[in-house]
Amino acid sequence: MAPAKYQTPPQAPPTFTGTPKSLIEDTRRLIARSKDVQDAVGKLPLEDATFANVILPMARDDNIMALESRIIGFYQAVSTDKTLRDASTEAEKEMDDFGIESSMREDVFQRVDAVMKKGEKLDPESQRLLEKDHKSFIRNGLGVPAGPKRDRFKEIKKRLSELSITFQKALNEENGGIWFTPEELDGVPEDVVSTLPKGEGENQGKIRLSFKYPDLFPTLKYAKSAATRQKLFVENENKCNANVELFKEAVVLRDEAARILGYKNHAEFRIEDKMAKTPKTVDDFLGDLRERLAPGGVKEIQKLLAMKKADMESKGEISAFDGRYYLWDHRYYDRLMVEQEYSIDHNTIAEYFPLNSTIQGMFKIFEELFGLYFVELVGKDRDALSATGKGSDIAWHPDVQVFSVWDSEDEGSDFVGYLYLDLHPREGKYGHAANFGLSPGFKKEDGSRRYPATALVCNFSKPTEKKPSLLKHDEVVTLFHELGHGIHDLVAKTTYSRFHGTATVRDFVEAPSQMLENWCWTPSQLKALSKHYETSKPIPDDLIKKLIGTKHVNDALFNLRQLHFGTFDMTVHEPKSHEEIKKLPVSETYNKLRQDISKLDGPEALGQAWDWGHGEATFGHLIGGYDAGYYGYLSSQVYSADMFYSVFEKDPMNPKEGRRYRHTVLERGGSQEEMQTLEDFLGRKPSTEAFYRELGLS
Repeated sequence: MAPAKYQTPPQAPPTFTGTPKSLIEDTRRLIARSKDVQDAVGKLPLEDATFANVILPMARDDNIMALESRIIGFYQAVSTDKTLRDASTEAEKEMDDFGIESSMREDVFQRVDAVMKKGEKLDPESQRLLEKDHKSFIRNGLGVPAGPKRDRFKEIKKRLSELSITFQKALNEENGGIWFTPEELDGVPEDVVSTLPKGEGENQGKIRLSFKYPDLFPTLKYAKSAATRQKLFVENENKCNANVELFKEAVVLRDEAARILGYKNHAEFRIEDKMAKTPKTVDDFLGDLRERLAPGGVKEIQKLLAMKKADMESKGEISAFDGRYYLWDHRYYDRLMVEQEYSIDHNTIAEYFPLNSTIQGMFKIFEELFGLYFVELVGKDRDALSATGKGSDIAWHPDVQVFSVWDSEDEGSDFVGYLYLDLHPREGKYGHAANFGLSPGFKKEDGSRRYPATALVCNFSKPTEKKPSLLKHDEVVTLFHELGHGIHDLVAKTTYSRFHGTATVRDFVEAPSQMLENWCWTPSQLKALSKHYETSKPIPDDLIKKLIGTKHVNDALFNLRQLHFGTFDMTVHEPKSHEEIKKLPVSETYNKLRQDISKLDGPEALGQAWDWGHGEATFGHLIGGYDAGYYGYLSSQVYSADMFYSVFEKDPMNPKEGRRYRHTVLERGGSQEEMQTLEDFLGRKPSTEAFYRELGLS
């Protein structure tokens, strides 16, 4: 039972009682109210325009709108009801269309421009809001004279919104799979195979494997048959081919839109307001990293190839060895190398990380470090808190756990917000791991706080009758990473929802979460997190030592893979001319770059054409906001390594530094320049030294 002071949150959690009809009606009501606010601003005499009567009413409208609109759009990622998902998608489209109309209102822009020119004395966050709003209108085409060019820009914006929604919907609802015989799945853990659907009729005696993570990754890691792994890998790259044309259309339209605004290409447009500022900075960073990583990648492949040869020899298959190391070999031999060279079995390690106790362990770390307190809401507590009186209404699915989060006593015992955990795969659900901000925090008009709600949506294997859900170490890292985003979302304290939590620039947003991944490689923390599912014992020291020894195994290949994604992203968004992007064979480019950067062979080495697979069609990031920004995963690592090694390496559980990090970095959200936030925390400009040292490259 939670202490009395943590029992009654001052704000009810959101409810998830939407119906297909209500989602559309609520969306239209929000849009109508927002339009009224903008109409009133647009009618103000220009000479009377001030921050208080132009920017503030719209910011407050944004605050209120975000409380409902994010949840309306969230159903498409998590609902089991297809009609509700479809309505959520339709509502998001209407919201996006309205957003495009709003961002191109000449009358409103003139008033914002007038406020900008007035130069009122504002607090720093309000000044930032004004500058961002002003710049946003220009980036949305209002610097282009009214007429055919501006109309074309608007048309492109609307089409890009449609493409993004359709692309992501196809990924969420993808439900393909392959029928394999039990022999073809030899080596795949019984935990996985026993949960798979059994075939009937023509598939009698076979088992159906989907492309969802809990099926896909263990099979690529453990299936002894190279033919099985090859088939699965290639089919997975081709699971969403309806998205191929959508992706191509999107990159062509983005390029056209950027040129209408006077930029050389989409990358220049996108990177201008990020930390990197110019595509050249990004290209130089990726180029330098590639140069440093390439020799290590070649060495790692040679070692893995020797292991593959020995493995095939031991199986009597040496006549089939062709001296190549394939994409579908990598997860298998990477795992085998770890097991053989470090005598480590990831399935054994997973026994120490049952999902529920691992989450409790993580909460404990965040409680100690950041001064937080987590209370799970169950049964009558849910009923009491629900605005409808029904506890089931405060979650979107029976599997979802809900927590109220509070400040610890030394931080004042105040309420912080709500955290949701939705951890297992199901039909129609978002297929990766992500944090969704459900409703942002902000300062209300009366000066009191509106508290945030945030959700972790993951796809860990479900518990079986015999075993709880057991996390592989890389899944522990994933959970910690996503929970890092969740904490960022919960503890932020900004005036405006626009800057709340993870609403930072894309080349910084991953840094706080990446930094927290280091706790999953720290002996004391691994010990604290672990609890064997049968004996309740913590993970033994010798296993921890072996596990930490594997941290940098095949690191160059891992980072070259990230580099491939980042380089492909820049390639399609940085063409020299519009003609060049129109003619670019996208899938071929994706596969050639991959081979060129990582040196792993694909079906092209077996005589197939370079467009054998369409990885870009499954790459939701590049359609969902990371366009000309995927490099941010790597550049954020520079910042996260710098923060960890300069502040936390000696004592990862130092509560004084943890609190300082919470208040200096996480609380600020995007309310000031991110470089300023970093410098405030580090006491100096960031450096790449720790990043390269960590990779063994300095």
